[in-house]
Amino acid sequence: MGKSKIFGRRELRNQAEKWRRAGERIVLANGAFDLLHVGHVRYLRAAKALGGKLVVAVNSDDSVRALKGEGRPIMPADERAEIVAALANVDAVVIFPELDVRALIRELRPDIQAKGTDYTEDSVPERDQVLAYGGRVAIVGDAKDHSTSEILRSRLAPRKA
Repeated sequence: MGKSKIFGRRELRNQAEKWRRAGERIVLANGAFDLLHVGHVRYLRAAKALGGKLVVAVNSDDSVRALKGEGRPIMPADERAEIVAALANVDAVVIFPELDVRALIRELRPDIQAKGTDYTEDSVPERDQVLAYGGRVAIVGDAKDHSTSEILRSRLAPRKA
């Protein structure tokens, strides 16, 4: 079931148009989703609660490496996408190679771009792109006290005796 929610860019544009014709809003969330944790689940649950179809854009392996550094991602993009697609709140998943979601925003024109609490509405990098066509940015999820980087640092680091 999860894999059937994973789309290529063209397929996703077509699906988004069908949803719009049916009166649905499109909410876009994005991230690396490397080692899925409770912060990711809360972010996506809150994004879905904004109403409409939740599309999740997952960073490609190369873009995660560029953003997070060598040794990342832990899991390949197709596996990360499959895990995210298996979540009940998620309606569609797409893997994107860019470092941010500006191109995807231009293609999909989501009604709402949902970003996590590590941003403010003013600091969202793609904010101007969303506002330009009348969309809105929403900050959702719990406080940013969960991150894959921190989990890797704190839980997988060698323990000192």
